[in-house]
Amino acid sequence: MEMVFRLGENFYYLAACILFLIGFHTMLTHSNLIKKLLGMNIMETAIFLFFVSIGYVHGGRAPIIQVGEDYIYVNPLPSALILTGIVVAVSLTAYALSLIIRLYRHYGTLDADEIALLRAREEK
Repeated sequence: MEMVFRLGENFYYLAACILFLIGFHTMLTHSNLIKKLLGMNIMETAIFLFFVSIGYVHGGRAPIIQVGEDYIYVNPLPSALILTGIVVAVSLTAYALSLIIRLYRHYGTLDADEIALLRAREEK
């Protein structure tokens, strides 16, 4: 019973793990480059959720200190670091999409296995 209670309290961690596994499975099992990129984005989102949930304190307030009041505060550092992570993730996604467009124009397909076969034929 205690395990179910703890799981209910920490469902953010469970959701992050499930999202990460979904993204990881998508990247491993699909050969379409767009689907692989979506899987990578799902994995990034899981990492963001995990780090933000680390800084969360149940019943905590924003870290704005007022004189004479004593509260439990939420840790702002993970949220601030995630902003940088989001910028990097968006940049990486835009760059990957531009590469995928170039690959499609050159090879005429988005299938990674087919692109590998076409590249092998070109090298011979």
